[in-house]
Amino acid sequence: MTSVVAVDLGKTGCRAMLWDSADSSRAVSSVAGAPGLAAPDGVAAARAAVRAAVEPLLEEPGGARPESVLVGAAGAASAPAAARSLVGALLADLPVQEAAVTSDAVTAHAGALGGRAGVVLAIGTGSVAVGIGSDGAYARVDGWGPLLGDDGSGARIGTAGLRAALRAHDGRGPATVLLDAAAGLFGDLEGLPATVGRDGNPARTAASFAPEVARAADAGDAVASAIVRDAAADLAETALAAAGRITAGGGPLPMAVTGGLTGLGPALMAPLTAALTGSGLPVRLTSALGDPLDGARLLAVDRATPHASLVVRVRRTTASSPLPTPATPPASA
Repeated sequence: MTSVVAVDLGKTGCRAMLWDSADSSRAVSSVAGAPGLAAPDGVAAARAAVRAAVEPLLEEPGGARPESVLVGAAGAASAPAAARSLVGALLADLPVQEAAVTSDAVTAHAGALGGRAGVVLAIGTGSVAVGIGSDGAYARVDGWGPLLGDDGSGARIGTAGLRAALRAHDGRGPATVLLDAAAGLFGDLEGLPATVGRDGNPARTAASFAPEVARAADAGDAVASAIVRDAAADLAETALAAAGRITAGGGPLPMAVTGGLTGLGPALMAPLTAALTGSGLPVRLTSALGDPLDGARLLAVDRATPHASLVVRVRRTTASSPLPTPATPPASA
């Protein structure tokens, strides 16, 4: 296989990478994301986003002709039929011999651990832990969205910080510097509910306040410190639950923490690290080796990883023959 296209299709952005194994070169293109494959128009929106990201790479002068494309797509885990439909659409749209789709959580896992078994805790606006065992066992913990889950996430931290600011504003809660921080970021707190929901994505807007909560915690604010400590405990619980459901085939279980929320620094990461390493479970914290694009590339070229059963993969037979029916991934994928 000389060349592959790897795609990371999230709900806010879609990135595509053309990787040429002949010279290890890579070109990356980015466009807006899609609502996720589980949405009513998920397949159509995903198809459009992937084409918009991939086609500029294929049109570059002297560019390599890819053999395959693999997409890590948000929502694929809960919508296997949509994942199969997207595979067929990719074969119809792109000049490749093979198309594959899996969850973006699976490609993030493969990228972070280099295709090995272990646990990846991904923390950003949302939060989810994915464990993949050496035997292919799959464990997904949380990732249920801001209304029902995503405990410890940026949306949860930001929301807790804003709630604390409003309680202080009302005189119902303790004084906190989060009151001034919220007013500085969002303006008059009387209009905060409308402001948070204005762009149609309240979780993302709330998550934008998480860095302010971390800064307040670093400065010693008791309310902010409690919010961040509680978030660290929730995230550790999520990761360790995934670890308890898989095995690495001998030795400690590798575990990596990825995502934008790691940028909050010691206020969050110090208690999270302490909770993970002090759990008593045989886990070994490791730095992430790569990102979801790296994971998608790896899964496109290597079929011997523990992730193989979680990928819907179809190879074109002939230009005129109908597409084969892809295998159905495990219901838990």
